Amino acid sequence: MDIVNRLKNKNVRIKEIPSWGSYLRHQWEERFAGHLSNEEKEEIGLHYNGFACGYLWHVFSYEKRGYVKEKQANEMFNNMPKHTCFVFYQHSDYAFIIENTSFVTAEDFVEKDDFDEGDIYVVDKDFTWTYVHTHEESCGPYFSRNNVK
Repeated sequence: MDIVNRLKNKNVRIKEIPSWGSYLRHQWEERFAGHLSNEEKEEIGLHYNGFACGYLWHVFSYEKRGYVKEKQANEMFNNMPKHTCFVFYQHSDYAFIIENTSFVTAEDFVEKDDFDEGDIYVVDKDFTWTYVHTHEESCGPYFSRNNVK
């Protein structure tokens, strides 16, 4: 069962916005990595450089922004008041908006069965906080607020 179905089963309202991924990644970068220079972004592999895939969450794994991770990240996300959120992926333009999210938990974004969601980003509609579940078992998940550098 994929993430959309898992959320729908929790009565979460979902509005698909299939071509918004690029826009949301750009907004996320502005809010959570905007304090870095272009050179710093290149050093940590934030973007595709012709040889390797870029990952926005490198801002956390390279410790360029404050964060909590693993169990603490899940707890922070679970306890965060959530109303309307954007959900998007690192390497896809598919995205969606979720509403009625009070019962959404970090567990909903863990890959299940044989369906590989890849790197998934959840951010509130104002980009004041983010939760990132990566494809790397040893990296993340991460939770951060955009006012922490």
